[in-house]
Amino acid sequence: MAFLEDGNHTTVTEFILLGLTDDPVLRLILFTIILCIYLVTVSGNLSTILLIRVSSLLHHPMYFFLSHLASVDIGISSSVTPNMLANLLVKQNTISYFGCSIQFGSAAFFGGLECFLLGAMAYDRFIAICNPLLYSIKMSTQVCIQLIVGSYIGAFLNASFASFSFLSILFCGPNRINHFFCDFAPLIELSCSDVTVPVVVTSFSAGTVTMLTVIVIATSYTYVLIAILKMHSREGRQKAFSTCTSHLTAVTLFYGTAIFIYVMPKSSYSTDQNKVLSVFYTVVIPMLNPLIYSLRNNEFKGALKRHLGKKIFS
Repeated sequence: MAFLEDGNHTTVTEFILLGLTDDPVLRLILFTIILCIYLVTVSGNLSTILLIRVSSLLHHPMYFFLSHLASVDIGISSSVTPNMLANLLVKQNTISYFGCSIQFGSAAFFGGLECFLLGAMAYDRFIAICNPLLYSIKMSTQVCIQLIVGSYIGAFLNASFASFSFLSILFCGPNRINHFFCDFAPLIELSCSDVTVPVVVTSFSAGTVTMLTVIVIATSYTYVLIAILKMHSREGRQKAFSTCTSHLTAVTLFYGTAIFIYVMPKSSYSTDQNKVLSVFYTVVIPMLNPLIYSLRNNEFKGALKRHLGKKIFS
C-alpha cells in the first residue's frame, strides 16, 4: 500500500519516481549510456584507489586525500545510479519511505564529504607551494588523518540534519516525485505540512558546509597564486600550476554544477534542465574525477605507466 491512515491524515509509505523520460526508446538509450558511465566510474575510481595504495610514488598527502575522494565518488554515484537504472527499465519505479530517506541522507553525506575533501586538498596545495620546507611537518600523517576524520564527522552531521528534515516532513499524497531520485526540492513540493523548519535546517547545514569549504579553497588558492607569481623560475611556475590544475578542474565542475542545481532560482530553468544537471552532478562528475587526475597529473601518469610496464613485461 502506498498510503496509510494516521489520525486525520493519510501517510505516504512509498514514493513513485517519475524518472528522466517516458519515451521507451530514449529510456533504453539512456540506460545503456548511464550503465556504461557507472561501470567506468566504479572501475576508474577503484583503479585510482588501488594505484595509490600500491605505488610508492603516490604515498603523499595529496594522493591520500585523492583515494578518499575516489571512494566518495563511488558512493555518490552508487547512492543514485542503480535506482535510476532500474527506473529506466520498469514502467513505474517505486521507492519506500525509508528507502527514500536513506537515499536522501546518503546523497547529503557523500556530497558534504566531497566538499570537505576538496577543501582539505586545497589546503594541502597551499602548504606544498607556500610552505614547502615545512610541508612534511604541517601535513604529517597525523594531520592528514585528523583532516579526514573531521571531514567524515562534518559530512555525518550534514547528513543527520538532512535526515532530520526529511523525517519531520509530513507526506499525505500525492506521492509522485518528478525526479530520478529523492532530492530535497521535489520532496518539499509533496509536503502537506509546514516545511519552514526543515527548509531552514537543511539550507543552513548545506550552506555552512559549502561556504566553509569555498572560503578554504578560495583563500588557499589566493595565496597559491600569489606565491606562483613571485616565483622567478618559469619551470617552477609550470610545475606548481600542474599540481593545482587537476584539483581546480574538479572543484570547478563540482561546485559549478551544485550552484546551478541548488542556488540558482528555480524559475530560471525547467525541471528537465534540473534533471540533466543532476545527472551530471551525480553520475558524470564521479566518472570524470579519476580521468582529470590521471590525465592532468604527471606524477599520477608516471606511476600508472610504471605499474602498467611491470604488468606487461613481467
